[in-house]
Order: sequence, then structure tokens, then C-alpha cells
Amino acid sequence: MPKIKVVTDSTADLPASLAEDLGITIVPLNVIFSETESYEDGVTLTADEFYEKVTQSNTIPSTSQPTPYQFEEVYRSILSEGDTKIISIHISSKMSGTYQAATIAKQSMDDDDSIIVVDSKRASYAIGIIVAEIAKLAKEGASLEECRLRLDELLNDTNVFFMVDTLEYLQKNGRIGKASAMLGSILKIKPILTLTEEGEVTPFSKKVRGQKKALNRIVEILKEKYGSDSVHIGISHAVNESLAEEMILRLQEEFDVKSSVVTSIGAVIGSHVGPGTISIAITKA
Repeated sequence: MPKIKVVTDSTADLPASLAEDLGITIVPLNVIFSETESYEDGVTLTADEFYEKVTQSNTIPSTSQPTPYQFEEVYRSILSEGDTKIISIHISSKMSGTYQAATIAKQSMDDDDSIIVVDSKRASYAIGIIVAEIAKLAKEGASLEECRLRLDELLNDTNVFFMVDTLEYLQKNGRIGKASAMLGSILKIKPILTLTEEGEVTPFSKKVRGQKKALNRIVEILKEKYGSDSVHIGISHAVNESLAEEMILRLQEEFDVKSSVVTSIGAVIGSHVGPGTISIAITKA
């Protein structure tokens, strides 16, 4: 039976230790501050370095996907081990060209039947939670078919909600207008964002004033969706670790949590949502 190797990209916001333990290969996206200053997300620019940089410079960078050649190099290296299949799981194609780049790389290879490229239709640790579950199965010796069946379940059951602390980044990225951003800041509105079934970012509920109320609303939403189900939970944060740890403890009290992870929102996702953001990813165990 062939070995299964899992590939993802840096927007999955996987902790490096977890990725290493599960043998997950991460292909970085690019963070571009200027024509002469660019970084590989999570490789040459850590999350902490990114938030320090944008706070000091007041500059919001652009981002770009890896090239097909980068994916091809990764795929060839893994397949050279022999008797191996690859499951390559990536950020929503509605948010980035990363899935398309991975698909082009697969199609350019002679052994393309050995590679499955997946549009997760998710972002941040909502990708990570899926990737980690499949990598755990693979490490335990599951077959390709078993991994694919579990992947289908995860793609159906996984949700993510973002509590955005500042409207500045949404406004600068064109998600909301300048007037809305100014009014929202004055009223201390904390948008709750999620992803549609197609993987597009969308506001989830009516505008909520204050961080505590916004997080309470997310917990209510999760209760409605998951009830007494056993779940895996991941909280990612943009330099807001104390609140992330607080939320993990609360969710462990509210739900039957089988596993939990706290991680940082990396530079690519962070450039769109900004410092202070909390993201809660959840799936059925």
C-alpha cells in the first residue's frame, strides 16, 4: 500500500511543531511590501515579525501565491521516495490563486495520478484542522481511500469564524468602504466573518458592538451548529494569544472537545484581517 504524504500552503497557519510531527510539507505564499522587499510567509517572515512591521510602518502589504514550479519541485521531491501518493490541500480558490498553481503543477507531471489537489474552500486554521486530521490518518497507515472519505467529511463539517478587531484592514483591502470603517471604529463594531460554501468571505451576522459580545455570538453560532457533537477546535490569533487561550478554555467547557490547538494567524491572512483578530475553526471529531 502506498504511503500518503500531505502538502498544504502557509495560509493553513499550522504550528511548525505540528507540521513537523505529522510530516506535512508547507509551501509558502509571498508577502510583498515593495518592489524590493518581499518575504516568504512563515519562512523569512514570522507572524510576530509581520505584525510588528505593519504596526510600525503602517503599511499593509500585498500577497501572491506560490508559482506552479514551486509546487512541482515539492511534488517531485516527495514522489521520488517511491510508492507514494500526495494529497495537496489549499486555501479557497476564491481567495487566492494557490489552488490553481498547484493544479497546474500536477498537470505538468508525468505521474499526475499520484497527486490529488484539493480546494479546501477555507482559510487559516480551518485549512489546518483538515490538513492535520488527514496527516494523522496517513501517519497511522490509512489507505488513500480512507483518507479521501475522511477528507470529504471534513470538507463538509468544518467551519471558521473570524472576529475582526479593527476595520482598517478590511477597508484598505476593499472589503468595506471608508465611511463604514470610520463609523464602525467609533461604535466599536466587531465584524464576524465566515466563508460561504463556495469559499468566499462574507459577514455572518448583524453588527456586534464590543469584543466580548462578538465572541459570545460566535459561541452561540457554534452551539447551534454542533450541539453535543465531539469536535476538534483550533483558535488562531493575530497577536492576541491571551484571548485565544481564554477562548480555548471556554470552548472546552462548552463542547466535547477531542483536540484543541492555539496558533498564530500568519502574514498572508493577517494582511487582510489585521492585528487583534481571533479565528475559531471547528469540525466534527
